[in-house]
Amino acid sequence: MSSALAVGARQRVLRPEQIEAVFDVFRGIEPEPRGELDYVNAYTLLVAVALSAQATDVSVNAATKALFEQVTTPAQMLALGEERLKGFIKTIGLYNTKAANVIKAAQILVDELGGEVPEDRAALEALPGVGRKTANVVLQMYWGHPTIAVDTHVFRVSNRMGLAPGKTPDKVEDGLNRRVPDGFKNHAHHWLILHGRYLCKARKPECWRCPVTDWCCFKDKTPAP
Repeated sequence: MSSALAVGARQRVLRPEQIEAVFDVFRGIEPEPRGELDYVNAYTLLVAVALSAQATDVSVNAATKALFEQVTTPAQMLALGEERLKGFIKTIGLYNTKAANVIKAAQILVDELGGEVPEDRAALEALPGVGRKTANVVLQMYWGHPTIAVDTHVFRVSNRMGLAPGKTPDKVEDGLNRRVPDGFKNHAHHWLILHGRYLCKARKPECWRCPVTDWCCFKDKTPAP
């Protein structure tokens, strides 16, 4: 690595060439990163992502495995009904509210959108229980839009590393959209999530085995155990 790319002692925000170096490393490690939620089609992806709010992908996959064997369309979800849906997802946090929103969203999809999940951010965000993060994830994972969804992992990593510091998810998203080179945007969301989930953890980041530690602005790096 060129010493010119290394983070300085007082640096708090990465320079463009440093950001490019970080994502070049991520791409070298995992050229085609994939989300860890299981789904069958655009609708089941939408449901899975909505259910994953404040829950782990593992817990959502465990709950939806049997659900998606029976339900793959909004019409089938309406036929299932809210109470039966709760039976499938009761192990997921906030399942009562999530079940209500899934049913309301299914009704709108059937009544107003022909049962199809729209490939449009505004239309997605208009659905109950679907926020900007969920819309971004669906647009990127299913249709390949170069969107960057900001969840807790992406928010933490972006601030900690100095990729795109911001006090709110929207500020971080805006910063990432401006600062991440176009050639990396299609996979940036997944790279950052995986980095935050398995290495740059909230309580104790595993800096000693991080492949991009030399470009990280986090000053209190965790030493090897």
